[in-house]
Amino acid sequence: MQNFLVIVLKIISTVLLADFVAGFVHWVEDAYAREDTPILGPLVARANIVHHHYPRYFTRLSWWQSSWDLLMLSALLVLGAWSLGTLTWPVWLFAVIATNANEIHKWEHRTRKENGPAISFLQDIHVLQSARHHAIHHTNPKNVHYCTTTNVLNPILDGLHFWDGLEWLLAHTLGIHRRPDTSVPGHGPVPAWLEEYRRPMTTAKHDCVSCIHATQGKCPRARQNASTLPNSPTSSPA
Repeated sequence: MQNFLVIVLKIISTVLLADFVAGFVHWVEDAYAREDTPILGPLVARANIVHHHYPRYFTRLSWWQSSWDLLMLSALLVLGAWSLGTLTWPVWLFAVIATNANEIHKWEHRTRKENGPAISFLQDIHVLQSARHHAIHHTNPKNVHYCTTTNVLNPILDGLHFWDGLEWLLAHTLGIHRRPDTSVPGHGPVPAWLEEYRRPMTTAKHDCVSCIHATQGKCPRARQNASTLPNSPTSSPA
């Protein structure tokens, strides 16, 4: 019985560690990755800017498009642990969760019908983060709830003002300040290049790709638009 409890605790701690690491990377990307950042700009910053303006665009991406970079990093972790003789099952579990962090994040932007009964059930019982929980991150000013795997860590980290504290520390020690989020009103002009992401997925009356209700599966226009727009993000991801 004691061994069973130890295994359960290891599983829980590994999942939460992977959630925290993914949340930390998410925070760095949201707060400090800029369009003109070498290498990371086109690979990371643009995708994050698009996601904050049009959250549902993310659901059109395949697993490979969403997760190739995380797969590479996880492979390096596994190889490093193997070379050091520390490749244990918790390392494998961490690598699997970390590799799929973006895919789990994507599920929070899909409707229950798109996710299917299994994923929806795991979200309902809070094994996976729910769309309602993640929607708080997409509520202005969009600077909280960075962890996207579970519902556990965000209330704790936000309650401690963890991310605010890190940003204050960076600003006052290194002079590094948070990037303005142009998806938040009053935070600067919207980049002109974003239009290419909006145009194929909008109607004259409604834009489901940026609708927070569509994120939660409650958009009254989402089903209608899905039937009239071949490229609508409410259809299954590519």
